[in-house]
Amino acid sequence: MIDFFYQYGLFGLFLSGFLSGPIVPFNSEAVLSLMIFSGFDPKSSLIVATAGNTLGGISIYYLGYLGKMEWIEKYAKVKPEKIHAILPKLKKYGSLAATLSFVPVIGDVIILALGFFRTSPFFTLFFMTIGKIARYIAVIGLMKMVM
Repeated sequence: MIDFFYQYGLFGLFLSGFLSGPIVPFNSEAVLSLMIFSGFDPKSSLIVATAGNTLGGISIYYLGYLGKMEWIEKYAKVKPEKIHAILPKLKKYGSLAATLSFVPVIGDVIILALGFFRTSPFFTLFFMTIGKIARYIAVIGLMKMVM
């Protein structure tokens, strides 16, 4: 599966980032690692992976923003209890919580909840992008250490 994305180069990396942005079980870090290991430019790869993953995260934010709980349960497979359970943290940290969007599973729920509770789209996007950049920088850094 990773080879499929790899053969399309940076477009494949963008696509893998986009697909793993929403709640789709896919590992864009593996594609990024393979590309860095194969000699792709780390800066270009960082930008492309971040852009794809952030756009995927935006789709989750707007699914929550639509506020239709039946859609959230059907498409995102998130129960209302999970969204309401993180409400106290979201009230405390607001859009800043979007920096945790890189955390597997819970990061998607946080972004979905931020949309559901209609936090600022601008600040949510800003902090979500920071979180995703940090994750990909860490992956690239680990790949450089291994190489």
